[in-house]
Amino acid sequence: MKLKYAGILTVVSILFAGTSANAGALFDVYAGATIGVGAATMFADDKDVTHSAQSYGAVVGLDIPVFRFELEYDYLQADSIEMHLGMINAYAKMPLPVVKPYLGVGVGNVFSGKDNDFVDIDSVIAYQGMLGVTFDIPVLPIDVDVEGRVLYAADIYDVAGIKPDFLQYEGRLKLRYVF
Repeated sequence: MKLKYAGILTVVSILFAGTSANAGALFDVYAGATIGVGAATMFADDKDVTHSAQSYGAVVGLDIPVFRFELEYDYLQADSIEMHLGMINAYAKMPLPVVKPYLGVGVGNVFSGKDNDFVDIDSVIAYQGMLGVTFDIPVLPIDVDVEGRVLYAADIYDVAGIKPDFLQYEGRLKLRYVF
C-alpha cells in the first residue's frame, strides 16, 4: 500500500518540478501534433469541386508571452487529393492566464502530392490563416489549441491548360508539449 502512494507522489513531483523549472523562462519551446477535419475546394475554369478533407501534422515552435512562432508539417487528404506541406507560422495571442485567444498566419510550400494518383501536384507556395484559442492545463506541461484554419494554394498543377486553385478550411485540434 505504501509503495502505491510513493509511486503517485513521485509522478506528481516530477510533473510539478518539470513545470516550475521552466516558470522563470522568457520563452517556451514546444513540440506537438495536429489533427483536422473540414472540406477542400478545387477552383478551375468555373467548375468548383468540394470534398471532405482531413489533415494530420506535427509542429515544433517557440512560445513567448505575446507571440508564438512554429514550423509545421501537414499531410492533407481530400477525396482523391493527397498533399504534403511545410509551413512557417506566426501567432499573436492575448496573454491571459488559462484561456488564450490567438490569430495566426502562415506561409509555406506544397512540396509533394497527387491528384487521382496520376497527376503530380507541383511545388507551389501555400498560405494559411488561423483563429483559435489555447487552453493551458495548469499542472501539466501541455497546451491544447482549438482553431479554425483556411489554407490556399494557387495553380497546384497544369494539365492541358487547366490550372486549379486549392482552398481548404477545417476545424483543428493541436496538442503541444511544452519543454
